[in-house]
Amino acid sequence: MPTLAIIGAGPNLGLATAARFGAEGFDVGLVARNRDRLQDMQDTLKGEGITACGAATDITRPQAAAAALTELAERLGPIDVLLYSPLPSLDWIKPVTHTASEDVRLSLGLSVLGAIDSVQAVLPAMRERGRGTLLFTTGGAAVAPSAARASSAVSYAAEVAYARLLHEELSPEGIRVAHTAIVGALGPGLQHEPATVAELLWRQHAEGGDFQTVCAR
Repeated sequence: MPTLAIIGAGPNLGLATAARFGAEGFDVGLVARNRDRLQDMQDTLKGEGITACGAATDITRPQAAAAALTELAERLGPIDVLLYSPLPSLDWIKPVTHTASEDVRLSLGLSVLGAIDSVQAVLPAMRERGRGTLLFTTGGAAVAPSAARASSAVSYAAEVAYARLLHEELSPEGIRVAHTAIVGALGPGLQHEPATVAELLWRQHAEGGDFQTVCAR
């Protein structure tokens, strides 16, 4: 079975993406901080006939994401698709004149350093097989930075730059890299339905296409 790993798995986009890929025969690895929430998602996916494993960790700690992905690969097999989709803490998001270096440091640790650790954990096996997909999602600050949300604007810009460089380097090797910016609220009944974005992520993996997609309405 191919394997999808989701960093920052939650009950909205993470669960919807797990279900979409699971419907195509993927096993799913889930990484998040909340152990109880992970178990709930595993139980939901199991009820849909999808094999899922969870690894609880704080990916802002150095190499924590890599350790979690290594654990999941040992249990499920090599990671074929990585979705990097963690949400920043609202405590870090402040107007630019009230943003301290610690706020940006924490945000960069989540959005950039965790992404690098995650990619480094799964990339060697992808390169060896000559295929794989790296998917990144961010909020709208990646494409429409706001002075009211400074740390997200800075860290998302860096994350997108990293993802774009990966795309340029790895696409000749058969490894797809894509970034999706979700502008506006995500959730059932909100601007962006999780299942709709999950379908977009599936198409990015299965069909390829442009590096960056902006979901806005």
